[in-house]
Amino acid sequence: MTDLGDFAAVLDGPMYVVTVEAEGERAGCLVGFASQCSIHPPRFVVWLSVANHTYRVAREASYLTVHALSRGQRELAEIFGGETGDRVDKFARADWRPGGLGGPVLTEVRTWFTGRIEGRLEGGDHMGFLLAPIEGSGPAEGAAAPETLRYGDVRDLEPGHPA
Repeated sequence: MTDLGDFAAVLDGPMYVVTVEAEGERAGCLVGFASQCSIHPPRFVVWLSVANHTYRVAREASYLTVHALSRGQRELAEIFGGETGDRVDKFARADWRPGGLGGPVLTEVRTWFTGRIEGRLEGGDHMGFLLAPIEGSGPAEGAAAPETLRYGDVRDLEPGHPA
């Protein structure tokens, strides 16, 4: 196999909405390139397209908030993946509140965390943001985690911005 696309075609990773606020501007986008990357200390990396409005806001930020979408939240995926913050206020169409560190938290998403940006990694047409979790929320203790929204569930979305 010589083409990464052949390998990636078999993957069906989880989808996230990443939100940020910096210098009085809010932004958010749908992200499929993200993963835990360390156990001790806990770290997570999120990759944002450098063509994306959210990336431009994130360059000036100290924190990002990562929301793990459940299968029933395709509408949020459409808002944050099918529109661009260059032209629309995505937050006008979603319920949110300011997080403890000032960034937007989507209130209908149960599983999320805000992470301090510890580093930035060049990655071609995407920039990786290495995050140290600071605050967050997950499913209630003893409750089953909701089924995760995956790439296959949103494959047909027309992106608001080219990658």
